[in-house]
Amino acid sequence: MRWTDWGERELSCGVVIVNDAAELLLCHVTGQGHWDLPKGGARRGETPLDAALRETHEETGLALDAAALLDLGRFVYSPRKDLHLFATRTPRFDAAALHCDSRFTCRTSGRRLPEMDDYGWFAFDAVVVRCRPRLASVLVGRLDLPELLGRLQAVQDVAAVPA
Repeated sequence: MRWTDWGERELSCGVVIVNDAAELLLCHVTGQGHWDLPKGGARRGETPLDAALRETHEETGLALDAAALLDLGRFVYSPRKDLHLFATRTPRFDAAALHCDSRFTCRTSGRRLPEMDDYGWFAFDAVVVRCRPRLASVLVGRLDLPELLGRLQAVQDVAAVPA
């Protein structure tokens, strides 16, 4: 069970990464049929921002600048979990260069596998097809991705893609 200091609800933190072509970076969840944002649970003592940055680095290899992130806030995600999201805008880069350092043990093979096994840039309207309904409802129903891109364009220079 994950530690939280947010009451009885677990908190997952992640980053919505977009580019000027109105595309969203998604990660394919190993062994599953869906794609996801880089996100995960906070550790003891971590702020939502620190957890989002750590999870993004573990699941993609990207080392994002905290100052380039826009805090989107906390969303009810499930009966026992909330989702705290941040957003940033980057130039379009080759998603094939990303890698996942976090691992899990496969129940059937016992092998240690990366949590994410593929990455891609997808048009905003692909969210409802690629992501699980719960995440799609946040990204499409509670956030307006085109409006978010406009906000990011208005407030930030394009974040440099880390080496």
